[in-house]
Amino acid sequence: GQRDEEEEHHSLETFTFYLSEPLSKERVEAFSDGVYAIVATLLILDICEDNVPDPREVEEKFHSSLLEALSEYGPNYLAYFGSFVTIGLLWFVHHSLFLYVTKATRLMGLLNILSLAFIGGLPLAYQLTSEFAEKSHNEIEAIQVSCVITFFASIFQFAIWTTALLNERETLHPFARYGGKEHAFMFAKLALYPCVSLGAFFLTCLLSEFSTAIFHLMQIVIPFAFLALRIFVRISLTIVKTMMSLSRRKVVLLEEEEACLSPTETLS
Repeated sequence: GQRDEEEEHHSLETFTFYLSEPLSKERVEAFSDGVYAIVATLLILDICEDNVPDPREVEEKFHSSLLEALSEYGPNYLAYFGSFVTIGLLWFVHHSLFLYVTKATRLMGLLNILSLAFIGGLPLAYQLTSEFAEKSHNEIEAIQVSCVITFFASIFQFAIWTTALLNERETLHPFARYGGKEHAFMFAKLALYPCVSLGAFFLTCLLSEFSTAIFHLMQIVIPFAFLALRIFVRISLTIVKTMMSLSRRKVVLLEEEEACLSPTETLS
């Protein structure tokens, strides 16, 4: 009976699932890179298979002008480049995030898998935004589905960083911790895609006639927003630091003036 109790206790300890238990960071990064590479490959295969003009059609319909034939697939190519840029930037954000993660946990791995599940839906988003006719009801819904996929793919990345902040001494590099040099920039970088995709979703609901323009504008603007983000964050932090330093100087000057006054003058 004592042996059975010991075996039962050992089995409970072995199979207990703790979300805070450590997970191999290297394997999480390797698995994520593999998923990103496969998704990008699927996107390239989709554009190469369905959007190449037929030689006979080029000769008969477009008078042997390849550029005119390719212009017919202009919206498809625009959707492809927008989707590929989205995959590339989400990978870049993921890389920046795990650059500052020193130790991964099971909860962070679970959130990473959920993010990758929606990353895998980006080829579907490309197919939806390139197949349906312009300014149709189906196209608006396809664009909204693409915004939802992008939102959940990025919000789970933000959740990974939030989870790491809960045990930042064990899981995060000092630069990315609260008050660190890169903390504000990491927050802005990880919050950019969720905010923009959610804003684009509601704008397509309100301005359905301009849904295509809004969606493609979102995909074009975000890369430049990433470039401008660090400059904006640095300027904001510099302004905050100068304001805090000025307030500290005023306090120091007041303390020095009070120290120079006589006891009767301080009482008055």
